[in-house]
Amino acid sequence: MKITSSKEVYRCGLFQVTEDEAEDKTGWKMQRSVVRHSGSAVMMAVDEKSRVLLVRQYRLPANQSLWELPAGKTDEGETVQQAAKRELIEETGVRAKKWKKLVSFFPSPGYVEEKMTIFLATELTHGEAQPMEDERIETRWFTKKELRDMIASNKIVDAKTMVGFLYWTRP
Repeated sequence: MKITSSKEVYRCGLFQVTEDEAEDKTGWKMQRSVVRHSGSAVMMAVDEKSRVLLVRQYRLPANQSLWELPAGKTDEGETVQQAAKRELIEETGVRAKKWKKLVSFFPSPGYVEEKMTIFLATELTHGEAQPMEDERIETRWFTKKELRDMIASNKIVDAKTMVGFLYWTRP
């Protein structure tokens, strides 16, 4: 498939929306509205007790507060790992000496371009969080059992957190 036309119809600080048309070599065409996004870094901070740091914040599209792995948008000129380091400090005040990529995935590839990359962050030091003005973030450490139970009982409904837990606990 090759994109044959793309027209921007909306732009904000977080993403843009385009109306795109693509065609394959047989002449078959498709049209889609696409949310263009620079990608996100997701941080799974694990302490020396094998506990995972989650954040809880109100998510307007979900109309509820969610427990989830900290995450944030990759800024222009920034690698996804640089974004992970910056966002972990901003949202939680935590810094990590060791970083390991766990997985990258598209959370909703039917209409969103965003790719999320989850990093395991270890050998942690604690500091003061620096959240954005529109963020109200609560943090808490969870054990593997607590996370497993919360996922099983739908107390965690955030996909990136479920994917991160799956990759972290896989054999």
